[in-house]
Amino acid sequence: MRALWAQLRAETWMTLRRGETLLVTVGIPVVFVVFFSRVHVLPTGRVPAVTFVVPGILALAVMSTAMVALGSATGFERGYGVLKRLGATPLRRDRLIAAKIATVVAVELVQAVVLVPVGLGLGWRPAGTAPVPQAVGLVLLATVAFGGLGLLLAGVLAPEVNLAVTNGLYLVLLLLGGMLVPLSKLPGGLAALSRALPAAALSSGLRAALGGGGPVPLESWVVLAIWAVAAPAAAAVSFRWE
Repeated sequence: MRALWAQLRAETWMTLRRGETLLVTVGIPVVFVVFFSRVHVLPTGRVPAVTFVVPGILALAVMSTAMVALGSATGFERGYGVLKRLGATPLRRDRLIAAKIATVVAVELVQAVVLVPVGLGLGWRPAGTAPVPQAVGLVLLATVAFGGLGLLLAGVLAPEVNLAVTNGLYLVLLLLGGMLVPLSKLPGGLAALSRALPAAALSSGLRAALGGGGPVPLESWVVLAIWAVAAPAAAAVSFRWE
């Protein structure tokens, strides 16, 4: 456990020092919240834009941190030989993955501290505090799922290829995840496919909990739980130090 805690401290410190990481994980989501709340270009119907946008951008922030930032950084660490050196220490693969995903949770706390007040300032009003534990549970499951996906790609692809594939996957999940475009606006086949993806499960669940104040759909819990088990397991099995 000592090796795990040491790696967790190092990962957290390095992540918070990266300016480009803070831009992707905090700066861009804030810009999206402000822009799409004030410029009414999203087909939200009678739902106020800010009510639709804030849960969706919270979901986007989780995906950006857990998959893109984590996966890209880990891929380059592997390419530069950093992970090879870590492989010579008592730190096992499962502990490395656990430390990196725990670091993502710390960054997500920073995101929440920034994004929630911005949303409140723009007029977003969550439906009380009762749904908050559900939202936290969804975020934790999604963090494990997206973190597993990012580490899976980082552990098997060359750094440059990993960067391209990760960003490409991010774009696909952004378009199909219901974060900015309602799932009801997608064609039938794409809408059905999107419901099996973790992005749509997270955004739909957060929107139900924080936007409508209703119960999170069972489908969201099931989809996220499956991805949260399958993705990290695949990453742990296939991850290579070099």
